[in-house]
Amino acid sequence: MKTNFFNYLLLLFTTAVFSQAGHIMQGVGAVNMSMGGASTAQPLDISGALQWNPAAISTFNEKTLKLDVGLFFSSPELSSGLPPNMLWQPGDFGPGAPGSPAVNGTTQDDRGISPMPAIAMVWGKEGSKHTFGLSAFGISGFGVTFPQETNLPMDMSGNPNSNWDPNNSNPINWPQGLNGFGHIESDYMLLQVGLSYAYELSDKFSIGVQPNINYASLELMPNPTSNPNMSGYPSSDASTSIGFGAQFGLFYDSGIGLKLGASYKTTQKFSDYEFDNTYLDNSTSTSEFTMDYPAILSLGVGYSNDNIDLALDFRRVDYENTDGFSTTGWTQTASVAGFGWDNISILSAGIQYKGINKLPLRLGYTYSSNPIPEEVAFFNVPATAIIKDAFQFGLGYEINDNWNFDAVYHYGDSGDATSGKILNPRLASPSNPLGAIPGSSVSYSMTTSLVQFGISYTFNK
Repeated sequence: MKTNFFNYLLLLFTTAVFSQAGHIMQGVGAVNMSMGGASTAQPLDISGALQWNPAAISTFNEKTLKLDVGLFFSSPELSSGLPPNMLWQPGDFGPGAPGSPAVNGTTQDDRGISPMPAIAMVWGKEGSKHTFGLSAFGISGFGVTFPQETNLPMDMSGNPNSNWDPNNSNPINWPQGLNGFGHIESDYMLLQVGLSYAYELSDKFSIGVQPNINYASLELMPNPTSNPNMSGYPSSDASTSIGFGAQFGLFYDSGIGLKLGASYKTTQKFSDYEFDNTYLDNSTSTSEFTMDYPAILSLGVGYSNDNIDLALDFRRVDYENTDGFSTTGWTQTASVAGFGWDNISILSAGIQYKGINKLPLRLGYTYSSNPIPEEVAFFNVPATAIIKDAFQFGLGYEINDNWNFDAVYHYGDSGDATSGKILNPRLASPSNPLGAIPGSSVSYSMTTSLVQFGISYTFNK
C-alpha cells in the first residue's frame, strides 16, 4: 500500500518529463517559469524561492498556499544512419551485385500532452525572524517513446524486403535481431519534498536551510545498464529509489532595490535502482544501477523599483561527480556503465513589469549548455530531453487581497541536434574503446511547449 501511495504521488507531481537544463527543471510554477527560473535573489513567489533559495522565503511575512498545474507537450526526434556497404558488400549476392545503400531515417516521439503540477506553502509572521516552508515539486525527469521501425531491409530470417526504402528507415529503431534497439522507451521522474527554514540575521540578511527527501522512478526499454544475453538487451519494469539531500541559502536585500542571493543544493544520494529484467527469449534476470541527483550552485542578483523587477541567476550543475552520470562506456559484460555527462552552466533571466494595476507582465529566458559529449550521444538516446534556449511569457492578476492568479507560456528548443556515432560493444578495442561504427550517425533534437496556471491564497493575518 505504501509503495502504491508513493507511486501515485510521483505520477501526480512528475507526469510530464520536462527536462530542460540537463535533466533538471528550469523552474517551478507559473511565476518562476515566466521569469526563466530566476529567483535566487528575486523571490517573486513562494514556489521559486523554495526551489532555488530557502533563505529567500524570509521575504514572505504571512501564510500562503500555492498550487500550479500545467499542460506540457514535447516533440523529440531521433535520427540515425549507416554508410554504404555496411549491411552487405558488393558481390555478396552474386558477381556484380551492388553493396547495400546508405541508410537514413527519423523517428518521431509519440508521447501526448501531460499534466505538470506543483504545490507549496510558506508561513511566517510580521516581525518574526523565523519563516517556514513546505514544498512538493517534480524537479527532474527525462523520457521518450520511439516506436520500432517497420520499414526494414529484411525479415528476421534474413530474407530481403523488396519494398524497403533506405531513405526512410531508422537503423537505431530496427529490432534487436537486426542490431537495432527496437522500441525505445524511458521514464525517469523525481519528486522532491522539502521542509524549509529561514532566519533573518538582520532586516537585510537571511540564511536558510532545506532538508529534502526524494522519491524517484526509472524505467528503461530496452535496459542498456543490464547485461545482454544472446537475444539482446532486456526490458525492465519501473524501479523506485529513495534519496536524501539538502539545500542551503543566503539572501541579502539592500532595501534600495538591489538584492543578492546564493544557494547550494547538495548531491541528492539515492539507493540503488533494482531492476527486474525480461529478455526477448522470455528469460529473466535482476540488475542494479545507481543514479544520484547532481549538486547545484546558484548565484543570483535582483533589482526592484516601483515598476519593474529584474532577476538574473547563474547555476553550475556538477554531473561529473554524480553517480550514474560521471562514468560511461561499455562494461566487460557489454552493459552501459553510465550516461557520461559533462558539467553544465545555466543562465536564467527575467523581468516583471508592474505598471498595470493588478496585472503584472513577465518575460523570461533560459540558456543551458549541453551535458552530452559527442562521443557518448548514442548512450543517451533514452535521455534526449535537452533544451538549449527557452523563452517564456507570463502574467498575473490580483483578484483580491487573498487570491492571485498567474499564467505562463513556455517554448523551448534544443538548438543544434546532439549527435555522434552509433556504438557497438563488439567493435570495442584499445584504439576504438566505445566501438564507434565508422561512417554511422545518431542524433536527436526536440522542442517543448508548456501552458501553466497557478493560483495562490494568502490567509488573513
